[in-house]
Amino acid sequence: MTPVLRAEQLSKRFGGLQAVQGVSFSVAPGEILAVIGPNGAGKTTLLNLLSGLYRPSAGRLFLGDRDVTSLSVEGRCRLGLGRAFQIVRPFPEMTVHENVTVGALFGTPGTRLHDARAQAWTLLERTGLIAHAEKAAHDLTLLQDKRLEVARALATRPRLLLLDEVMAGLRPTEAQEAVALVRSVRDSGVSVLFIEHIMPVVRDLADRVIVMDQGQVLAEGPYHDVTQDPRVVSAYLGTPLTEVT
Repeated sequence: MTPVLRAEQLSKRFGGLQAVQGVSFSVAPGEILAVIGPNGAGKTTLLNLLSGLYRPSAGRLFLGDRDVTSLSVEGRCRLGLGRAFQIVRPFPEMTVHENVTVGALFGTPGTRLHDARAQAWTLLERTGLIAHAEKAAHDLTLLQDKRLEVARALATRPRLLLLDEVMAGLRPTEAQEAVALVRSVRDSGVSVLFIEHIMPVVRDLADRVIVMDQGQVLAEGPYHDVTQDPRVVSAYLGTPLTEVT
C-alpha cells in the first residue's frame, strides 16, 4: 500500500545550525503518527518542511506517488496535506462558519460558495462547534479555538492532517475531548501526524511514535517500546514510562 506521505533523508540547515538531518519515515493510510522529543529537537522544523513553509536543504518528500519537494504550501494543500497550528490565528471578526467556509473555498479551487458553506456546516457539526457557528471567532474559548483550527484544516479536504501541539494550554478534560476529536478525524479516513509533549495524549492516540533529538530520528516504534528505550529516556523522558496518567 502506497504511503500517504514519505520523507527521504530530509535535512534543513540554517547557516551553521543543522536543524533537521537525514530524517526518513512514512505515514500509512489511516495511521496516527506522533513525533516527540525535547525542545529544540527539530520537530516543528520538520512539520514546516512537510507543509512547505521551509524548503529542505537536502532530501525528498512524496505525497502518495508524487514528488512534492519543490511544491508550494498551496500546492501541497490542494494535493491533500492539511495543517493545524499550535498558535491559532482565525479571522477574528468573521464568524466561525465563515472561517471554515474560507478553508473549503481555498482547499478545492472552483468550489462554489453554496457548496463551501454546506461543507462548513457539516464540519462544524463534526467538530462540536455548531452551536457557535454565528459567533465571531474572537469570542471563542481556547478549546473552541483549537476545534476551529482543526475544522478549517479539514475544510481543505486533506488526506493527511498535521497537528502542531494542538493540546497545548488545554485542561486535562479538554485534552481528552481533543483526543476524541482527533480519533474521529482518523475514523473519517484522514491520516494524522502530530507533535505533542503530553505523554498520556501520545499514549492514547499514536499508532506509532517517532522520537527526535538534535534534528535526527532517535527511535521509532510503538509507544511502549520507545518510552522504554534507554536513549529516549536519557534524551527526553528522564525515567522509563510504564504507566502514565
